[in-house]
Amino acid sequence: MPALIRSRLTDWTTVLPVIAVLVLAATWGRHLPGPLIVVVAALLAGAVLAAVHHAEVVAHKVGEPLGSLVLAVAVTVIEVGLIVTLMISGGDKTQALARDTVFAAVMITCNGILGLSLLLGALRRRVAVFNPEGTGGALATVATLATLSMVVPTFTSRPGPQFSPAQLAFAAVASLALYGLFVMVQTGRHRDYFLPVTQEGSIIPEDADGDGHADPPSTRTAMASLALLVVALVAVVGDAKTISPAIEAGVEAANLPQAFVGVVIALLVLLPETLAAARAARRDRVQISLNLALGSAMASIGLTIPAIALASIWLEGPLLLGLGGTQMTLLALTAVTGVLTVVPGRATVLQGGVHLVLLAAFVFLAASP
Repeated sequence: MPALIRSRLTDWTTVLPVIAVLVLAATWGRHLPGPLIVVVAALLAGAVLAAVHHAEVVAHKVGEPLGSLVLAVAVTVIEVGLIVTLMISGGDKTQALARDTVFAAVMITCNGILGLSLLLGALRRRVAVFNPEGTGGALATVATLATLSMVVPTFTSRPGPQFSPAQLAFAAVASLALYGLFVMVQTGRHRDYFLPVTQEGSIIPEDADGDGHADPPSTRTAMASLALLVVALVAVVGDAKTISPAIEAGVEAANLPQAFVGVVIALLVLLPETLAAARAARRDRVQISLNLALGSAMASIGLTIPAIALASIWLEGPLLLGLGGTQMTLLALTAVTGVLTVVPGRATVLQGGVHLVLLAAFVFLAASP
């Protein structure tokens, strides 16, 4: 037993997040030279991989579909803290940061993670199979949240793409209500709609996870992984903020628009979910990958908008949430394509490729509007 404890304490998934947090504490608020930025970036990558490992341990313990919510909610909660912190310290140029980051998260999850998962699943089995009832309900919730929170503000009577205080409060309450309702459905009455299925459409038993571990981890192991998951996520987002001045300087040096900073931040924060979804798809658990993708998009809106609405009481200047014409076009195309992908409950490499091309179009147009 002592040897097992020592092995656990020296495991890289335990050591790296702790080191990353210690480095974060030592470098917080300081201007970093180039070599130290490289070190922080390397620790950031290690923390991402550790977060994926610990999230999968916790997910294996609690079972699906609740396990898919663990990483999505944890990342989103810290993402909210990152957005609020940057908005407080960034001044007028960050008035649209919440919109840019949330929209980037939606496009990355609904096109990047979803498309990659379908592509990997189809390459493994020729056809990726999932449950259209659960996935369709998740996609409908994401589309509704995105439209209410980021499309409607463009068409209100207020000057600029923003809500009035009453409208913002309504959007915040509606977002929380929809997200809470979805979680109740996913983990309660219709949880079977979010469990992985076989090629014939039957539900795969929860203990047949295909990862080489027939038995779920002990409660002590799961609690330790949960704590280390939080540590790793704090390191991911905190180190991302630490190197964000270098990112902003790089964006400015490349003559990219300020909105591209939100894209880079979203890409960094969503790395754990992307890797976890890819691993699930390679194990022929495409439904889990789609749960992660759409659940992350939903949490990004359903938790971020209420938090930003509350924080706007102390933030100076207007809160710009409404999308522009190009962004709304991409969002509409993503929603329509997503519906056509989800309805059959089966997808080939074509559908995965279409969603990945939509992500590429979003990134390109964000860099060259």
